[in-house]
Amino acid sequence: MPQLRVNTPKRLFLFGLIASAAVYVGYVGTTWLSYAKRKAKDRDPLLDTYMPDFEVAERHTIHIKAPALLAFSTALKTNMEGSAIIRALFRSREFILGGNAPPPSPPKGLLKQLTSIGWGMLAEIPGQEIVMGSATQPWEANPVFRPIPPREFEAFNEPNYVKIAWTLSVESTGPSTSKAITETRVQTTSPEARERFRIYWACLSPGILLIRRALFRQIKKEAELSFTHP
Repeated sequence: MPQLRVNTPKRLFLFGLIASAAVYVGYVGTTWLSYAKRKAKDRDPLLDTYMPDFEVAERHTIHIKAPALLAFSTALKTNMEGSAIIRALFRSREFILGGNAPPPSPPKGLLKQLTSIGWGMLAEIPGQEIVMGSATQPWEANPVFRPIPPREFEAFNEPNYVKIAWTLSVESTGPSTSKAITETRVQTTSPEARERFRIYWACLSPGILLIRRALFRQIKKEAELSFTHP
């Protein structure tokens, strides 16, 4: 019988595809099993005010060669759609969940973009930190974000929702250097929401974490460019 021959590039492609699938399946299983078991290593006192207990916590930092005040103001003005990686990840989510692409809009900056879609500001230390929050159902194809008043946020428990609170802060590390920090916490409001979000997080968290990293790289690039070329 004739032997089936596959050339080297195709073999490498198939091997890479199988290996990537195996890694992803392993990640999904590990993330699902470890859900709500990982705790934040560092605590943000301002964030603790609104979500002291949580099921998911993710924290990212990046060092920036620019003063803290400049880095923070740059972060608030950064346009998420300016990153090709973030745009691609948003389109991927729409494809996977069957969502509709939002209508194009002019760049507004990070803070204005988020408040325009339903995020509310829970707290602010001017020039240093903001805390944003919302209630949503992220597993929906076209999720709707509901701003919750700061005084009501911690007690909000309407069933089948996910509460999300996140911070954006910048700390000075020297006269012309700083460190940007973001922490995101998630808490579900009912057993049904917990199970649905647990699956959603296990399957889609790689893309969500990549968005955080891509956004921080963009903030770093823009802040450092503004500092060296004001």
